Amino acid sequence: MPPDYPSILNEIAEAAKSEFGKGKVANYIPALAQVPAEKFGIALETIRGEQFGWGDSEERFSIQSISKVFTLALAFRLEGENLWKRVGLEPSGNPFNSLVQLEYEQGIPRNPFINAGALVVTDVLLEHYADPKAAILEFIHTLTGQNDIAYDLEVARSERETGYTNAALVNFMKSHGNIRHSVAAVLDVYFHQCSIAMSCRELARAFLLFANHGAIPATGERILTKSQAKRLNAIMLTCGFYDEAGEFAFAVGLPGKSGVGGGIVAIIPGELAIAVWSPELNEHGNSVLGIKALEMFTTLTGMSIF
Repeated sequence: MPPDYPSILNEIAEAAKSEFGKGKVANYIPALAQVPAEKFGIALETIRGEQFGWGDSEERFSIQSISKVFTLALAFRLEGENLWKRVGLEPSGNPFNSLVQLEYEQGIPRNPFINAGALVVTDVLLEHYADPKAAILEFIHTLTGQNDIAYDLEVARSERETGYTNAALVNFMKSHGNIRHSVAAVLDVYFHQCSIAMSCRELARAFLLFANHGAIPATGERILTKSQAKRLNAIMLTCGFYDEAGEFAFAVGLPGKSGVGGGIVAIIPGELAIAVWSPELNEHGNSVLGIKALEMFTTLTGMSIF
């Protein structure tokens, strides 16, 4: 008998409220600093099409680094194993925008979910698409069935005006030959992808691709091979939470990805995707309530990948 998801979400929401005030809303991107700290939503969708939600699950927010999963899926589908010649597969153990690590490793980012790695992935998309920004949105529209998901241009502008470290990362990799297009073009696409606004419900629907072994459950369309989906899930487990990936795997036990907009999406392969949004972040840049909620979810349901 499947878990009583509505009751479980309510129990999680009540308990997680005690975490309010323990984190801080991201303020290094001015547009994100305006988001009310008390926002909190949860959405769950199974591969059978069952949908459950709580709180602000229908409100769109800036997905930030969660977008790296979508661009990585596109690049992996296009490049296959050649992609890993330009970006590694190991957890970083350092902040997501570390220049020191990139210098130490001579311009090859440790993994595709730190900023440097995601910028290389963006460069790969520029090789394949005349308009990568349109291609990214089209991909997300295909995954969600929602054609009105778009870039938040105010957030993109805010990212551009404060993105000095990202500019430094791209320039450094350019000097090592690991960026093939103009620095300006790479940054423009990257800042836009981070600004994409989606709701918890839409994120859960989009991540069903990874829960369903590379095929969209609603249509049956295969986007990734089963092997590719397995590998992307592995990267999410080991690298999806900045330098807190080990703690997240220990506490929650699910592949997933977080963003400094306060969103977290996680999956149980063969079963479901769950998205949580609460903009108060811990020192690692992950949602305090989001981690608490997902830890409770795997505890209450007894479901994880382990």
